[in-house]
Amino acid sequence: MRKITALVLVAAASTMLSACGGGGLFNRDRPDEFAVQRQTPLVVPPDFALTPPGQGDPRPVDRGLQQQTLDVLFGGPSQRSDVERDTISRAGDSAAGIRSSVGDFNTKTVAKGSVTRDILAAPEGDGREAQTAIGG
Repeated sequence: MRKITALVLVAAASTMLSACGGGGLFNRDRPDEFAVQRQTPLVVPPDFALTPPGQGDPRPVDRGLQQQTLDVLFGGPSQRSDVERDTISRAGDSAAGIRSSVGDFNTKTVAKGSVTRDILAAPEGDGREAQTAIGG
């Protein structure tokens, strides 16, 4: 009985240890530390195209965190095209409290008609049945 128990223990131990092996005692499949090369250091280009701020201009770091966040999110002020300028000038200025007066009962709205109601009431789909017609 002792021989069978010893044989079973040896077989179980060898089975468990076989999972630990990685390819032998003299396995050389590891990175070669002598094959590593040094990279050249980064060089700053000579022409930065940076200009010093003008007299009285605010320094870029003097802007508040909120303004920096808005500039990052929305791109900050930029040049507008002729079409954009024309559209903005035709739109005119909005009233200061327009958002609070939109929900007022005295606010006049335009009825968009049955086509808009049909579009809004249409069931949601994956767009396979969508069609377009170009008049001409």
